Amino acid sequence: MKKMFINRSLILLIPAMFFVQVSSKAQNEGLFLKSKNNLNKIELSLAKDGKLSYEVTRRDKKIILDSPLGLTFENNDFTSGLSVVKVSRVEEKREKYELKVANNKVADHVFKSKSIIFKNKQGALMTIDLIAGEEGVAFRYKFTEKENQSRVLKNELTGFHIEQNAKGWLQPYNKAGDYTPGYEDFYVDVKSGDPISGARNESVGWCMPALFNVNDTKNWVLIAESGADGTFPGCHLQPDSKGGIYSIAFAKKDEKFTLPLPDKENAYPESNLPWTMPWRVIMIGDKAGDILLSTMITDLAPASKIADASWIVPGKAAWSWWSHPEDFTPEMYNKFTDVSASFGFRYTLFDAGWEKANKEGKIIDYALSKGVQPLVWGYSAEYYDAEKRKKRFKELADMGVKGVKIDFWCSDRQEVIAALQGVFEDAAKEHLLVNLHGTTVPRGWHRTWPNFVTAEAILGTESYFYEPRFPEKAAEQNTVLPFTRNVAGPADYTPFALTFRKYTRLNTATHELAMAMIYTSGIIHFADSEEVFNSLPDALKNLLKEMPATWDKTEYVIADPGKAIVLARQKDNLSYIVGINGTNTALPVAIDLKKYSKGFSKFRIISEGKDPLMEFNVQTYPVTSNWKHNLAPKGGFIIQFIK
Repeated sequence: MKKMFINRSLILLIPAMFFVQVSSKAQNEGLFLKSKNNLNKIELSLAKDGKLSYEVTRRDKKIILDSPLGLTFENNDFTSGLSVVKVSRVEEKREKYELKVANNKVADHVFKSKSIIFKNKQGALMTIDLIAGEEGVAFRYKFTEKENQSRVLKNELTGFHIEQNAKGWLQPYNKAGDYTPGYEDFYVDVKSGDPISGARNESVGWCMPALFNVNDTKNWVLIAESGADGTFPGCHLQPDSKGGIYSIAFAKKDEKFTLPLPDKENAYPESNLPWTMPWRVIMIGDKAGDILLSTMITDLAPASKIADASWIVPGKAAWSWWSHPEDFTPEMYNKFTDVSASFGFRYTLFDAGWEKANKEGKIIDYALSKGVQPLVWGYSAEYYDAEKRKKRFKELADMGVKGVKIDFWCSDRQEVIAALQGVFEDAAKEHLLVNLHGTTVPRGWHRTWPNFVTAEAILGTESYFYEPRFPEKAAEQNTVLPFTRNVAGPADYTPFALTFRKYTRLNTATHELAMAMIYTSGIIHFADSEEVFNSLPDALKNLLKEMPATWDKTEYVIADPGKAIVLARQKDNLSYIVGINGTNTALPVAIDLKKYSKGFSKFRIISEGKDPLMEFNVQTYPVTSNWKHNLAPKGGFIIQFIK
């Protein structure tokens, strides 16, 4: 087999760093970094007792107030008594790359970077890397010495001090259980420092990404994590945020209900040295839409490790479980393969129970005969052992399977993060796509492993089965998640579910259809029955056939978390404007269509029909500069530009 994994380094525009000695009289000199445009700044400071803190500003206005830094190991302390040893010169680094799944296909950003080495009272060294760019700042801890004995990190003091009364959208981090933590809770509208409330389950903290509107609402901030590689657990935020200080928390030792993980006295991060820890990312924007379109999480993640990614193709899939959750017969799976074939979907997803159906009816062979590529479900516990995992992936690839949906991880423990990296790598060797469910949020992994095309970690359409509050809150959540969860990575929301389930949908049918074009996911798994698809008017059928699964270019037209979102999307020669309303009241929308309609003279608009819950209205008009529309309560629209 040809060697397919490569390492790419950052493109350096300035020669490599060198270190300069810092005198004891100038401990706080040079402990700052500004972005190239001088807009964003991160500044560290040492108190007289050697405690380390930082703050972040934008245009000299404070974004993150004075916040603690530091680490406590079993046998070493980096929380006080610190002194500066060396400060590097500033480097300029350019990150330019393409993403398989993105709002904008090409990312191209220039960062300033600096490294500062500190010494503790025992003489041990700790490096903090700083990054500053036009979309925000980031930092990480690093230990460069080699050491055979592993180190155990007992506490990370890192905090994010948000000003009093700042508005936030935060998701509770659920206590370990059969299906938790899985990042499947509501994003709660809070003020900085508020206690946890409104959670679906007992919760032990707040999730990242965490969104805040700060500086008298002039700036938006998203706190996130990037670069977790298996030498560190996935992190969240502590439940106690009194005074507006949100502190890093590690995964809990009891996050193992569905997994073959050992009982532990604790689940602290542990690694041999050298040890580079994940980035703590602070994205900043003047508008919420700047956060939505930010690529800072992937900018900081390692470059792609797949040399030839041409086999990775985003697409759409039919999916039987949502409309027929208890029917695992070959006939049902084949029926949905036929839906994919008739709508030109590249994939079909065979969920739990598919193996028996394949033995009885050869559903994989049937899909392949129809020109449809099969994706299959798997249970996470089967993918921990490296040899068994590799063997299983080869078996699936030999059967003609093109991707795996692996479910029920429900943990952020370090062993889980490490197993996920193994899944991405071993699946790539067999040219298999990966979809994670019941899982943690992505952390830039879809850049490093572009075969990782989507993940759940979202309160999606299946909640109409399980959550009584979902119908009332869904529209609002749908206008928050693009600014939070979807910024972290591709999101498998499973949109377009018109059939009523246990808890009756209140969003309009057009809102549900628009969701397929609001969220970004490498595979869009459409959730409804063959009968619903076949009942659609021709204009909607044609839309579903041509609708892309990823985008070349995206601009925000309206970006108001919790209220409304309108995006202008382009892929090849296709151009759309898509919007949804997160409120119970109609919202007037005015858009200059000519700004987004280059090469097009007309547009088709899909909006609510006479029965907004089930029907659509399709009209065609010439492009105008002053287009106005009343966005229906919990409604939506799709504008499709046509020649």
